[in-house]
Order: sequence, then C-alpha cells, then structure tokens
Amino acid sequence: MESHEVLREAAEKVGVKALAAELRLSPALIYKWCEESEADDPDASGTRNPLDRIREIVRVTGHIPVVSWLCQQAGGFFVHNPEAQCDNINTDLLQSTQHLVRAFSELLNEVSDSVADDGHIEMDESARIRTEWEQLKTTAETFVVSCERGIYRHRKK
Repeated sequence: MESHEVLREAAEKVGVKALAAELRLSPALIYKWCEESEADDPDASGTRNPLDRIREIVRVTGHIPVVSWLCQQAGGFFVHNPEAQCDNINTDLLQSTQHLVRAFSELLNEVSDSVADDGHIEMDESARIRTEWEQLKTTAETFVVSCERGIYRHRKK
C-alpha cells in the first residue's frame, strides 16, 4: 500500500474536515496528502505527505529510532525484517540464539544493577530498563519470524 492510500484510509475514519480541523490545517492540504505524488512529475496533483517525509528522514539519516518512536506512540514497537536466508544454518542459528540470550541477559543485568544500589528502581533506571526491553523484544521477534519463514532450514543444493 502506498503512503497516500494509508493516509486516505486514516482520513476517511474521521473525515477530512475533522482531521484538518484537529491538525489545524486546511482540508485542501489533507486532500493533497491523500493523492498520489510523483517527485519527478510537477503536474501530479498530490503533495509529499508526512509519511513520505518520515521515510526520507530515516533514509537520509539512517536513524531507526525515528520509526521506533512512532511505533511506540501507536502502542507498538518496530522490528527489523530478518535476512532472507542464512549462509550456514549451524553458525547462523547458533549466533541468533546467542544474540537472543545476550539481549535477555542485558535486560536482567540492567534490572539487577538498578535494584542493587538502593533496592529501588528510579526513573532514569527504568528508562534504561525500557531500552533493554525494547532491544530484547526486537531480537526475540526477529528470531521467531526467521524461524517462521524457514530461514534456518537446510537448503537443498
């Protein structure tokens, strides 16, 4: 699905005028966002929408936390798509499993360190725990999706 189609579906849920009023933008701009926009076609009726702009920010900066933040605001989290295949099932499966165990260990270490000094978990410590938890969720989900996609199967030669 294209970005303008996603925005059109979202706008239809509340109505373009209501969305525009809530965002303090003109309905015309919202309509433009919901139309296809071709960067190389000056006659295209659409305009670059916020989703396209976020995609470009991530492409230019390579800073995935932009997407992670947006996912968190929507009540979820971002997970990278796993590699399509592994070169050596024994090595890659072992490394993936070790990575998962290491991520879990880092979370446990952060919790232990937070409690060890005073028996409480302070706000700054909970922020570090959150960071480790987000990394663990991503690592675990990537591992499970890799398994589901059959990435760790032996390939016939």
